[in-house]
Amino acid sequence: MILFLEQLLNGLQFGVMLFLMASGLTLVFGIMNLVNLAHGSFYMIGAFVAAAIVASSGSFVLGLLGALLATAILGIAVEMLIFRVLYKRDHLEQILATFGIILFCNEAVQVIWGKTPLFFDIPAALSGSVELLPGLNYPLFRIGVIGVGIVVAIFLYLLINRTRLGMAIRAGSSDREMIAALGVNIKLLYSLVFGLGALLAALAGVMAGPILSVESGMGESILILTFVVIVIGGIGSIKGALAGAVLVGVVDTLGRAFMPELMRMALSGGAADSMGAALSSILIYLLMAVVLIFRPRGLFNASH
Repeated sequence: MILFLEQLLNGLQFGVMLFLMASGLTLVFGIMNLVNLAHGSFYMIGAFVAAAIVASSGSFVLGLLGALLATAILGIAVEMLIFRVLYKRDHLEQILATFGIILFCNEAVQVIWGKTPLFFDIPAALSGSVELLPGLNYPLFRIGVIGVGIVVAIFLYLLINRTRLGMAIRAGSSDREMIAALGVNIKLLYSLVFGLGALLAALAGVMAGPILSVESGMGESILILTFVVIVIGGIGSIKGALAGAVLVGVVDTLGRAFMPELMRMALSGGAADSMGAALSSILIYLLMAVVLIFRPRGLFNASH
């Protein structure tokens, strides 16, 4: 039971990082109708900038703030210089263009920081662990990551549902021509949304930095899971991004932890391990298929 609860918390923490990625991507996809394969690059750049600042200053807070600011500015610049040309193009051209941005960013971080993976330590205030239950000691930093995800979810809910900017964002996802005709600066709105999405991706990268290695190409693997999350949750829905991220994070983590053990009940050791590993790697895609059978547009509509 202790192992199960620990893996459940690991799945929740992984789901929170997926939510930080998916929330920005689903806003961009739902409002701008833009397929942005380069979203994972902002995750990677945020992690690299944070690692560099932490290495030079020794301050995790400075690394976090620097990464968020730099990536948000970069995201706005990329939107203004590149993506504005792509809004009226079809999705195939968007995919090809954003794939080119991925290649450029991967090569750029290798030129700037080298090919050796970078690491930065967990901040001292969040080092160590806390006893949640007798026998269950859980790392304080992972609890902090979960807390960050909760704060971001509340912030996005209030932003989307309780502010004039959120009203414009919701209207833009339904009829961008109408809100432009009503006097809303649609170009500025797109830049702000894209910058917010890049900032959230960078935040996910900074949260992952002390847990995973920071290396070129690290954004591609999490981008695949992020697309699964927004398909399950519903494209354009923040609530759906949160629900889908938690589902994917928990299912993926529990599957990798316990599927080989379950297979050993029916198969021998080697066959059980290989079958368990194979099944655990496709569980989230089976989950996506089941959700789409009953909810073809995902769990929530774009207005939620």
